[in-house]
Amino acid sequence: MGFGDLKSAAGLKALDDFLGDRSYIVGYTPTQADVVVFEALSGTPSSDLYNALRWYNHIASYASQKSGFPGEKKALSEYGPSAAATPAAANDDEDSDDDIDLFGSDEEEDDEDMQKKKQALVDAYNAKKGKKPALIAKSMIILDVKPWDDETDMALVEKKVRAIEKDGLVWGTSKLIAVGYGIKKLQISCVVEDAKVGTDFLEESICGFEDLVQSMDVAAFNKL
Repeated sequence: MGFGDLKSAAGLKALDDFLGDRSYIVGYTPTQADVVVFEALSGTPSSDLYNALRWYNHIASYASQKSGFPGEKKALSEYGPSAAATPAAANDDEDSDDDIDLFGSDEEEDDEDMQKKKQALVDAYNAKKGKKPALIAKSMIILDVKPWDDETDMALVEKKVRAIEKDGLVWGTSKLIAVGYGIKKLQISCVVEDAKVGTDFLEESICGFEDLVQSMDVAAFNKL
């Protein structure tokens, strides 16, 4: 049945539920299936759809690399809850590792020809594994940015935070949360490449706006 209309609330909820125990639409690495679903969305999922937002920001962080994802694009209806019911079929197009039988039949086959065939299959399997691109370790971080008082221009705070640029850093959605006495904090998400961007860099950069920002806290940190 797929996700349905991903521009509707029902479709987005179906996507969020689907991604509750998955990192990607199909398999364990980014594929063209993620590109198809990503392009079907009208924009960034709302913050209450946490699983869909995490996935969206992760795929968005690849930017121009998405065209190089493995797999073959299918119709949007081919992906979603119904596809999850038959994972073997879904994985055939994206990762055909299971097509390689490393062990042959259960019968004893000791002749030299059979041994050569098995070795050829093993060599083909290892060669294929070696060609797969190395995945980059990434994390999704949600930050709480607190102003000095209720007179702080929070729109300006967000503008300055989003102006922080660094290779391996992609800003996501944000919202204002009341903390009391008329003061609101900025909660903003980002996806980072772990080897390039750390929380120390984020805190130093954001707290550098010392006329506007009192402090920054990490509200959530999840490996992708």
